[in-house]
Amino acid sequence: MDMSQYRDLFLTETREHINNLNKLVVTLEQEPDNRETIDALFREAHSIKGMAATMGFDRTAKLSHHLEDLLDEFRSSGQIPSTAIDYLLSGIDILDGLLDDLQSNQPEREIEAFLRETPEQQPVMVAKEVENLPQESLLAVDDEEECVHSEDEVSEPETLAVDAEAPGEAEDDTASEEEPLPEEPDAYQVLVDLAEDTPAAAARGILILRELEKSGELISSRPDVTALRGGAPCQQIQAWLRTTLAKGHIEEALLKISGVAKVRFIDDRRKEEHRSRDEGARTIRVRTDLLDQFVNLTGELITHRHMLNTATTSRNWDDLTQTLSQTSRLLDDLHHHVLQARLMPLESITGRLPRIVRDLSRKTDKKVTLQLTGAEVGIDRAVLEELTDPLVHLVRNAIDHGIEQEGIVTVSARREKDLVLVEVADDGKGMDADQLRQKAVDRGLMTTPQANNLSDRDALMLVCQPGFSTAEAITETSGRGVGMDVVKAAVGNLGGTLEILSAPGQGTRFQMRLPLSISIIKILLVSCAGHPMAIPITRVQRTLDLPTSEIQSSGQKRVFSIDEEVISLYSLNDALGLPEVAAGETTWVILTEVQGRRIGLQVDHFLGQREAFVKSLGFPLNLLTGLSGATVEGDGQIVFIVDPSSLLEDRQLFTND
Repeated sequence: MDMSQYRDLFLTETREHINNLNKLVVTLEQEPDNRETIDALFREAHSIKGMAATMGFDRTAKLSHHLEDLLDEFRSSGQIPSTAIDYLLSGIDILDGLLDDLQSNQPEREIEAFLRETPEQQPVMVAKEVENLPQESLLAVDDEEECVHSEDEVSEPETLAVDAEAPGEAEDDTASEEEPLPEEPDAYQVLVDLAEDTPAAAARGILILRELEKSGELISSRPDVTALRGGAPCQQIQAWLRTTLAKGHIEEALLKISGVAKVRFIDDRRKEEHRSRDEGARTIRVRTDLLDQFVNLTGELITHRHMLNTATTSRNWDDLTQTLSQTSRLLDDLHHHVLQARLMPLESITGRLPRIVRDLSRKTDKKVTLQLTGAEVGIDRAVLEELTDPLVHLVRNAIDHGIEQEGIVTVSARREKDLVLVEVADDGKGMDADQLRQKAVDRGLMTTPQANNLSDRDALMLVCQPGFSTAEAITETSGRGVGMDVVKAAVGNLGGTLEILSAPGQGTRFQMRLPLSISIIKILLVSCAGHPMAIPITRVQRTLDLPTSEIQSSGQKRVFSIDEEVISLYSLNDALGLPEVAAGETTWVILTEVQGRRIGLQVDHFLGQREAFVKSLGFPLNLLTGLSGATVEGDGQIVFIVDPSSLLEDRQLFTND
């Protein structure tokens, strides 16, 4: 019997069992005589053994059988010795590695050395050996492939069958003799922004290009070296680079050059699209009652199609109008159920957090308790996939720099209308807004008057600046600001917002407000120089019909007052490079948030709200900063969806002045 068709199903379900093993072992460490937990561990290992043996994955089956026998002994005694915890976790890590081998069509790795050991021979694996492990090994959820699997790891274990690749090459024992292939260089665009009024900007640009040449193959740049040597103006370097170096390494080197304010990377979507075509279809589990709803709705739509044909043929316009109204309600119902099918519980990406917290606690010699609430809250699978890395960054930061010696890290989720609020909180020492202001001044990010004008909320958001940290010395694990720019960028790319709440001695809370779905969203349609543009409703705090007379000039800026707050006003036409339209007696303004501050965004007119199906932009439109996608109107017109935050930051129209 050909078992290759069940390969992907095996990998998905075994990942689930491994996640469960990790959580159960961490629970058992706290309650070593919990018989129910020991029984559950035994069942998980037994399930892996049976599936691996059926698929013919001998080493995976042999290792899981070994763990099953060990757990059977503990079942007989009714408790598990403390020395066995690290041994079990080591075995689980090897199981995880075996799955990685199978996933990449490589031979299963050797396990004999582990099988020869006993729990007594490995008393403190995590405490000692974890210090020598690379960060990627410790935090397996950071791995991109793991991210893909975690989004599929929910629901009933007996559902679903999937298409898969035949494991022919993976069965070939001769492959283990081969050297691993060198890592393929990645090509991406590097955008390097210089600070305003940087002296000798062209010379700085040449230094930037030389640094990029050291990092790999510099494919092209704008402006190029010839133009820079001729004294061409240089506010931003746009370069295409092919390299095997990590982006963080390149960014760190570039930020050391005097005058460099910001470094960003844009992946080559052409490569991603080609890769996505080569990948097998990903899977998701759907409840059978939801499938029944799809069948019923499809039947209703077919019936209404016939009703529409009949009404059109007979020219019965009353029946046509009524049937169209009913069809619209059916489509709304279908939309709701499709979104329900894409929703997955938050716990599908929090399954590894107990293990991560346990290992990092021992590594930092702290006593940290993890609390998870709202793990059942459903979020779109695409959102969850992008949320995995930010969640791990925040938990690591909380342990390393939030908790001092003993404390609680809480990961929670709850619904807020059309959004979901995901919060990572700790009860540690908190952050001091005054200290952050001073560090910003010391690093030359702003002047003292500018820092003093920052609200506490704005000051806390400074940790999202690349490389900005509250730690005196950044550890190998994390630092407030190390990765926080990644968190903020990821949340922003999802159409969400990040807020930080903290005070000295009162802990820190990172709140991520995210849309439930990023494929079908609510948008505000506006007119800019005769062109319809769309802004996600999640980016709109408020809309204003502002009397033009209330807009004042303050230096080179325009401002207006609302709720006793002075707000800067920017033009969306200007940001998009469109001609300005003279304002009449009324100015239409959108209140939004950029870099943690409320601003006003002027448009020509409001055209209304509606739901829209968002299509991603292909190359080269995906390289345009500030456009997050597009939708198609009923008349066939394409409407671009604008991300105000990234648009204004990219055009350098927004500063902390």
